Amino acid sequence: RVVIIKLADRLHNIRTLQYMPKEKQYQKAMETIEIYAPIANRLGIASIKWELEDLSLKYIDPEGYEDLLTKVQEKSEKRKGYISHIIDIIKEKLDEQKMDADIKGRPKSLYSIYKKMYFKNRSFEQIYDLIAIRIIVDSIKDCYGALGIVHTLWKPVPGRFKDYIAMPKPNMYQSLHTTLIGPEGEPFEIQIRTLEMHQTAEYGIAAHWKYKEGINENTNYEEKLNWLRQMLEWQQETNDPQEFMEALKIDLYTDEVFVFTPKGEVVNLPTGSTPIDFAYRVHTAVGNRCVGAKINGRIVPLDTKLRTGDQVEILTSQSSGGPSRDWLKIAASSQAKSKIRKFFKERDKDFNVEKGKELIEREIKKQGYQVAELLKDDWIKTVADKYNMFTVSNLYAAVGSGGITENQIVNRLKLIYLEKNKDKLELERIENLEKSMDAKIPKRIEKHASGVIIKGIDNIKIRFSKCCNPVPGDAIVGYITRGRGVSIHRADCTNIHDLSDSDDQRFIEVQWDHKEKATFISELQIKALDRPKLLQDITSLYVDAKLNAISLNLRINKEKIAIVDIGFEINQTKQIEDLIKKIKRLDGVLEVYRTKK
Repeated sequence: RVVIIKLADRLHNIRTLQYMPKEKQYQKAMETIEIYAPIANRLGIASIKWELEDLSLKYIDPEGYEDLLTKVQEKSEKRKGYISHIIDIIKEKLDEQKMDADIKGRPKSLYSIYKKMYFKNRSFEQIYDLIAIRIIVDSIKDCYGALGIVHTLWKPVPGRFKDYIAMPKPNMYQSLHTTLIGPEGEPFEIQIRTLEMHQTAEYGIAAHWKYKEGINENTNYEEKLNWLRQMLEWQQETNDPQEFMEALKIDLYTDEVFVFTPKGEVVNLPTGSTPIDFAYRVHTAVGNRCVGAKINGRIVPLDTKLRTGDQVEILTSQSSGGPSRDWLKIAASSQAKSKIRKFFKERDKDFNVEKGKELIEREIKKQGYQVAELLKDDWIKTVADKYNMFTVSNLYAAVGSGGITENQIVNRLKLIYLEKNKDKLELERIENLEKSMDAKIPKRIEKHASGVIIKGIDNIKIRFSKCCNPVPGDAIVGYITRGRGVSIHRADCTNIHDLSDSDDQRFIEVQWDHKEKATFISELQIKALDRPKLLQDITSLYVDAKLNAISLNLRINKEKIAIVDIGFEINQTKQIEDLIKKIKRLDGVLEVYRTKK
């Protein structure tokens, strides 16, 4: 119910998005279309899903949205008579069979049309199913009866029939889908369902609460929410929010296959799943004891990809030593991977506790501290509580298993150290500054070959922080480090904000020396609709701008969005800002920004 409330809250936000700043509009819209709309879909709440997607598209691609809206309205007007004619023919035939039915034409959502155009490379003129015809009947028997009637009226398109009544979707959706060649030779879609199925299709679990009060406790309704519980378990087990979000997106976006247990029960899994995913979906113990698998009666390798309709049987052994670490590369579902990691985490905990403590001690020394200075019992317990580990042993084990880096822990300990030793460190800072200042000219400005000017300090080492890569033109701040001189950060660097909370006395005023022509590294991330010649268009822009690219990486995500990371050598921010403006004008570009790394 909390998830439903959050969806309703997001729907209200997206409806009033016009009152927010432009950059916030885009950010909220992308977040909505990547996370909230897929969650609404998984819960079967189609009415909310469609509105979230269409309103998000309005802010992600305003021009594309308006152009598509105009075209759809024009074409829908022209096809109204055609659809009405088809509905009349169907109604006449159903009446002959004394079959009560409510028949309506439903327009497709703008975002579903937009996806077909941009991700399947179709022109608007090639999209015929702008309106689907929905037939609502009294019983499941009538669903199949109506299907037979429409198939005798028009030829069905091969491969386009789907029986979601016999094999419901995981979000409880049930309906018969078929695509037919209409009277004018154009394909159109028909959906056939009962009234109860229609309510579930529109309102998902909300319909369940409304129409199923007092339902028998043996219902399998609770199983329909297993995916949500699995994701919550996965969130509790991982300490990396970014890793969890990536797993969530994979589970939300991935298509599914439907396979059968030896008893004929249907199990849905992400596309690309293997017998390992199936085993862990059945039960954790089955997965941990798995030694082999049969698909359709034949023994197969555990990395075999499952296909819809396969019957899968898992071979187990009590003497099995448990899963192999290689299974993490074979499994496709976050559920299976989570349970495999949990197995090794529990089995290897003692080893990981020792290893984790050793890694932390080594990192403390590496950063120039004594172990006794930072690794105090009450301090490490405070850090463990920050990560919700409950015990120090759990924290060490998490570091030993790779769940948390030793660098993260030492940075937390350093913050506590800085807080506890403010007075001592302030005295050291003043002494160091006094030594480095020229007493005769206390306020002269000293230049540094690095391209930065520091007021009042001479002969001090300067380094540019790699966490934010500042370049001339950025607002910058200096931070006096222990034994490594002054570290230069962008003023909006998140690491600087963390440090300012602990000791703002170590900050020093710095500015760019605009006469010094130093070279700096700046990185861009570009998100765009995947299309031919995208990389060529981007490359031509930075070549024309006479910028030297030192790194380039291109990847395509599940939604067919191209993500391009490029590193450049530049002298000032204006060079990169001008390039960003030009890239934003390219066809299909959704987002361009400087990365912090």
